[in-house]
Amino acid sequence: MDTSQWISVQRDDGETVGYLEPLTVDYDIVQPRSILGHAVSGPCDYSEGEELIQDRGIGELMLPWILDGHAAGRAQELSIIELSAQGIVLGNALHAKALAPTDPIVLPWPDVDGRLKPAERPT
Repeated sequence: MDTSQWISVQRDDGETVGYLEPLTVDYDIVQPRSILGHAVSGPCDYSEGEELIQDRGIGELMLPWILDGHAAGRAQELSIIELSAQGIVLGNALHAKALAPTDPIVLPWPDVDGRLKPAERPT
C-alpha cells in the first residue's frame, strides 16, 4: 500500500500516534488510521480525524494481539516488539513480558488488511 500521502498525527511531544489517509485530493475527507495502519472510524473531515487519532494515542502497542483471526484460546498471544515503516515485529507475549528470547514474526506495515486483532481476554 502506498502510504506516501498519509499525514502523521503527533502528540505535543512529537510522538506519532496515527495517520490520516486522504480520501479526497483536497484532504477534506480522510480515513483516520492507528499507528498500526488500522482504520479507527469511518471517513471523516480532517480535524475530526486528527482529534480521533490524538484521543486514541498509542496504548494499543501494549496490548496482546493474535494473528490472522485465530480463535481465542487457540492462538498464541503476541506482543509488538518493534514498529517501523520496515514492518511490525511481533513475538510471543509471555516471552516478551519476561524479556526472554522469542522467535520474531514480521508483518508488513501498515496492517491495512487487519491481520492483527486484539486478543480477547476472558472476563
